[in-house]
Amino acid sequence: MAGENLDVSSDPRPPQRPEQAGKRRYLGVAFACCDVYARIYINREESAYQGNCPKCGKRLRILVGPGGTNSRFFTAY
Repeated sequence: MAGENLDVSSDPRPPQRPEQAGKRRYLGVAFACCDVYARIYINREESAYQGNCPKCGKRLRILVGPGGTNSRFFTAY
């Protein structure tokens, strides 16, 4: 009888968030101003990591350059 079967299919690849699709580089930052942790991501030009404190909005910019550091976690005062 027509209509007795239900054929359900889906895309085998779930949508990805931008940071998963391109594996965006980030630094972990403990914002001392509000005692919170957040990630800041590299900008499109890959010249600096930029972000804000998630509570008070304080801006942070860490430049990328020769002779830098291999550290991935920082504290912003």
